[in-house]
Amino acid sequence: MMIYKDFRIEAAHRLPNVPPGHKCARLHGHSFLVRICCEGPPDPVLGWVLDFADLKAAFAPLYDALDHRYLNDIEGLDNPTSEQLARWIWRRLKPALPLLSTVIVRETCTAGCEYRGD
Repeated sequence: MMIYKDFRIEAAHRLPNVPPGHKCARLHGHSFLVRICCEGPPDPVLGWVLDFADLKAAFAPLYDALDHRYLNDIEGLDNPTSEQLARWIWRRLKPALPLLSTVIVRETCTAGCEYRGD
């Protein structure tokens, strides 16, 4: 069974590796939606895969590091595409959430990526 929790992150970035003249090379911001998914069997006594409060607590340090920040200034996010952001989140979250199965990052309501680990 899979559970998920959504987080909204407001952040600015620019993409330094796009071709000259590309609009994403300019400083801009997004209201990112980050969905953290965990998979496993429900506990036979508690009835849940994972307490949503535990999922929120595990993500809290990453939320603080990302929300209302300039992503390019964060170590490991010098080219902060949605794909790179999803991988960055996964690598920091997986040790605290062994049941982590997917990180979804949406930068607009119609565009995003889904990452399931290396």
